[in-house]
Amino acid sequence: MGSRYNTAAAQPRNIWRFFPWFIAAAMSVVIVVNFGMAYTALHTFPGIPGGGDGFDLSNHYNAVLDRVKQEAAFGWEVRAEIDPAGRPVVVLTDRSGAALSGAGIEATAQRPLGDPRTTDERFSEIAPGRYVGTGALEEKGQWDLLLSATAGGHELSATRRIVVR
Repeated sequence: MGSRYNTAAAQPRNIWRFFPWFIAAAMSVVIVVNFGMAYTALHTFPGIPGGGDGFDLSNHYNAVLDRVKQEAAFGWEVRAEIDPAGRPVVVLTDRSGAALSGAGIEATAQRPLGDPRTTDERFSEIAPGRYVGTGALEEKGQWDLLLSATAGGHELSATRRIVVR
């Protein structure tokens, strides 16, 4: 006697029949993530290199090395920090560790990544060898101070990283 139901149709379904759909879904996720990353990269890059043109710097590298040797001969030590009001503070000492008083200091504060804006800072001496900037750095995070200090007829250029919390 025949059964109303076909026994061949009652077999359990095989999961492998969905395999092509799993591959298509995985590839779709990869494509969407790649487009998202490309969009973010193109819309957040400022489009300018930092720190000047490296090619020009490399053409005058011997002059850069000579200047670094001259600055090292002074024996000055430069430290940078942030005061509680968010202003940059520079501490200058000479070779013996004594405070270097009467220096003129100017700096440009810039973010190492992201926003390409810069802030010019002028410093005034508040204690022997301790100089404070005129303006507070408003945004929290890392800043690079590109310093230029002159004292006793000598000039020193230095870069120091500070963190505004």
